[in-house]
Amino acid sequence: MDRIGLAVRALGSLGLLAGMLLGVAGHGLAASIRPQAGSQGVSLRERFKGLVDRDRIQPRWIDATRCWYVSREHSGARSFVLLDAAATEDQDRWVRLSGEQLDAAFKTSDAAIEHVDATKDPATLRVFLGNQTQWLLHARTAEAERIGDVAEYELGQGLGAKLRRPDSELSPRDQPAGGVLSPDGTHLAYIENSQLMLVQYYRGSRVAAPMAITDDGSPEREYSEPIRWSPSGQSLVCMLREPEQPHVIPIVDSSPDDRLQPKLLELKSYLKPGDRIERTQPRLFRATGDVDAPLALVPITNEELFANPWSIRKLRWEEDSSRFTFLYNERGHRVMRWIAVDAASGAARAIIDEAPATFFDYANKLYHRRLKSRGEVLWTSERSGWNHLYAIDAGTGSARAITSGEWLVRGVESVDPDERFATLRVMGRRPEEDPYHVHFARVHLGTGAITPLTHGDGTHEIEWSPDRRWYVDSYSRVDQPPVWELRSLQGGSLIATLERASAEPLLEAGWMQTQRFTAKGRDGATDIYGVVYRPTHWKETERYPIIESIYAGPHGAHVPKRWSVHRKPRELAELGFIVVQIDGMGTNWRSKAFHDVCWKNLGDAGFPDRIAWMRALAATDPTIDLERVGIYGGSAGGQNAMRALIAHGDFYDAAAADCGCHDNRMDKIWWNELWMSWPLGPHYDESSNVVQAHRMQGSLMLIVGELDRNVDPASTMQVVDALVKADKDFELLVLPGMGHGAGESAYGTRRRRDFFKRTLLAP
Repeated sequence: MDRIGLAVRALGSLGLLAGMLLGVAGHGLAASIRPQAGSQGVSLRERFKGLVDRDRIQPRWIDATRCWYVSREHSGARSFVLLDAAATEDQDRWVRLSGEQLDAAFKTSDAAIEHVDATKDPATLRVFLGNQTQWLLHARTAEAERIGDVAEYELGQGLGAKLRRPDSELSPRDQPAGGVLSPDGTHLAYIENSQLMLVQYYRGSRVAAPMAITDDGSPEREYSEPIRWSPSGQSLVCMLREPEQPHVIPIVDSSPDDRLQPKLLELKSYLKPGDRIERTQPRLFRATGDVDAPLALVPITNEELFANPWSIRKLRWEEDSSRFTFLYNERGHRVMRWIAVDAASGAARAIIDEAPATFFDYANKLYHRRLKSRGEVLWTSERSGWNHLYAIDAGTGSARAITSGEWLVRGVESVDPDERFATLRVMGRRPEEDPYHVHFARVHLGTGAITPLTHGDGTHEIEWSPDRRWYVDSYSRVDQPPVWELRSLQGGSLIATLERASAEPLLEAGWMQTQRFTAKGRDGATDIYGVVYRPTHWKETERYPIIESIYAGPHGAHVPKRWSVHRKPRELAELGFIVVQIDGMGTNWRSKAFHDVCWKNLGDAGFPDRIAWMRALAATDPTIDLERVGIYGGSAGGQNAMRALIAHGDFYDAAAADCGCHDNRMDKIWWNELWMSWPLGPHYDESSNVVQAHRMQGSLMLIVGELDRNVDPASTMQVVDALVKADKDFELLVLPGMGHGAGESAYGTRRRRDFFKRTLLAP
């Protein structure tokens, strides 16, 4: 294969480039890219637009038992549906009015119903149309009468209005500006000149001069908020803060809109891995009864429990003022603790102490809720190897597993502490399904008994009735259009199937179904899941290059699971490629062991699993040509795409990398230290595309927006410098005025497609 590239040599600190390919498009500092006309693939999108029957309905609740929606066919036919979940007979449950009936009732064409409210008569609805008129609709007879304009009536104030929390009859006590008033209203604590200050109050007015409670604060080590009084008013906690180091990222706007000369811009407070971060520590004070020194410092013992914080949050007092608690996330994200400090002695102890061998995924899997009436904390943890829900004794710290098994809790949707139930989003509980499908279940917090609330093979969302007795469950897959079901909370039983979308008109028009595919990963045992996009002109007698769209960010799983007629990879496939997306090991929402592959090893990116998956796919599909393999991605996916040519250049032939964080020390601190850990070490070099650039083989295209505020654009320029020094050929596209994701602009997309046509399609 010909190696297409430009020899580019960086001159100067910001890269004055000779022979650089420049593309000028929409100008702006935002991370998003301004849409541009004339992009390829629009005709593909338009070709199949609107060819699914009943693909979008939006059930809305009128009152505790009734909901309504509008259903549309691709032909333009529509119907208004009213459903009563509490009806005992099926014929009493439904009212369905055709578009013709609606037009006749409302004396207009294509009546657009915007909102429906209840009236005192259950058979009559107050209907608001898009033309700003309101009507009374007698649903059973399909008769309507106009009663006024929308402006004369506030939407949502009828009998069917959703329940709202009433405004408090008592306004909260006015807090003096710049401080926190004690519970009895007699003292105000605040921060001034880095010190903790206290002033006496009486009926909202100061009655004494302010006094400094501390004298050791300074700009380098200052007392700071939050300030928390105990409910008794006898104790107070505030924070002692050491500021983070300044880290300013300079970027150059070479082509500003408002002048000829370039501008130097600065991204302030952009910390990177290894930087000195803000350090906070709680400080406890107790009332002394001395007018001249009303608060005294209580030394906290066992401070080693929270000596190196990434963050300290959820600082709260117990109702009896006996102690305060907080969540401590240690830098490096390998320790997460819930710590209690005794108000009398200052003794600190860890009630919950999570210390996994790798990382605690606080960004996605942290759930912490006090159930005070039970003396428990609801807590999610991967201590069993799967993310599950636990009840932790708030006094002793003893743990009781509420859920367990080789599946995971994706999130806690709601908790009813009185009924002792929680509603969960769960994944992997149905072994016959894709484990990435999101289902809902109800679990008893005492017994752990689980009641599934969703049942269809797909990924689910639910919309609750106002009293949460009923819900509409919608689900779909990439190869199955949506289904909507009405179900009861009692056992998740099915009341009625509302609609099933149909893709028959779409398939008849030549649309190519997305294929789901599963193969074993690097260990020969773990299932790896992905999807396949083929061109509409695909033929069994031809051979097609395969291109992977990659994003292996460990914070999530990235292969789509929901139905969609059009996704951007289809546009690339239409040029004569087979395009795939895969979730390899190291991505999220499987077992802890599956996720841990990424730890200190973002360079892995699941490639051994991805390659095994593509080889297995090709074994089932002889139209795939594994001698012509491409890959592309942006941001973390840009790092992944280039890494493919560094670590697996014997398999991948061409890569397009957009706005990549090519060295994890050059990108934002919070994302990179979570997965690559702290302190920095040789593992950062091992995953660095800059350090490893000399190993790159194949055709590489680098894309970067010069005003990227998400990933420092210098990260791309440093990899350019390393490639030049290694005498490697490559292409570089710098897009002036563009931010993060410049490769997804119309110009960047077109250039990437041209790159793959040259490298993978050209004879």
